[in-house]
Amino acid sequence: MSHFAGVDIGSLAIKCVIVNDAMDIVAKAVVPTGARVAQAGEAALRAALESGGVDPVSIALTIATGYGRKRVAADARVTEITCHARGAVHLFPGTRTVLDIGGQDTKAIRVGAKGEVANFAMNDKCAAGTGRFLEVMARALEVDLEDLGPLSRESTKPQTISSFCTVFGESEVVSHIADGAEIKDIARGLHAAIAQRVIGLLKRVGIEAELTMSGGVARNVGMRDAIERELGLTLNVSDESQIIGALGAALIARQRYLNTGEEPR
Repeated sequence: MSHFAGVDIGSLAIKCVIVNDAMDIVAKAVVPTGARVAQAGEAALRAALESGGVDPVSIALTIATGYGRKRVAADARVTEITCHARGAVHLFPGTRTVLDIGGQDTKAIRVGAKGEVANFAMNDKCAAGTGRFLEVMARALEVDLEDLGPLSRESTKPQTISSFCTVFGESEVVSHIADGAEIKDIARGLHAAIAQRVIGLLKRVGIEAELTMSGGVARNVGMRDAIERELGLTLNVSDESQIIGALGAALIARQRYLNTGEEPR
């Protein structure tokens, strides 16, 4: 049996997914990106191979995606927009809109029934509304990043965060702390502010149900809650949300190798 690998080079983490001929995920790995991207990409592929007990010789085709896709060894390279669209529709066939909140940027993608990209918009000029923004705010609140979402769910009096700039937003958080606001209320206000920003991005491409969330921030329950409250709908979120881009890359690798004719353009 042949296997196909997708490697998604993100700003904070590198994700690798290996699928088989039947499009089943047989192996996956997530490693920190660090400063040596090429080596980290190799480490992610090696970790995935080991986790799934996959023979490296069986990898028929590897596709790289993400911001650092040109810096790792691969047979081909595909944009992350295309890969997230393809991966999201594979996990949730009814997907028509994808929201990818990554470490350094946010993408809103409208897709067709086969995962083809119909329209997209990106926020890649600053870290506001991204995983990095949440990291900075968690540090200012002196809580672990993974606790930020659950904390926000305990809030009954969310604080308003008016600045989308990471630097000014951090100053605003510090001011709320000095005024005696509870951490949980600041956390909920932060998630609400980000939700408003990403929904503005979604509206630029047109929001069409079903809406699937991808990227590492999809694991944040507070972020999901805030977006669902603003939109009045339920998001599709998978345990595999963080690796959707790598999954899409692996699926496209399979399509190209087997020449199925299914690949979106």
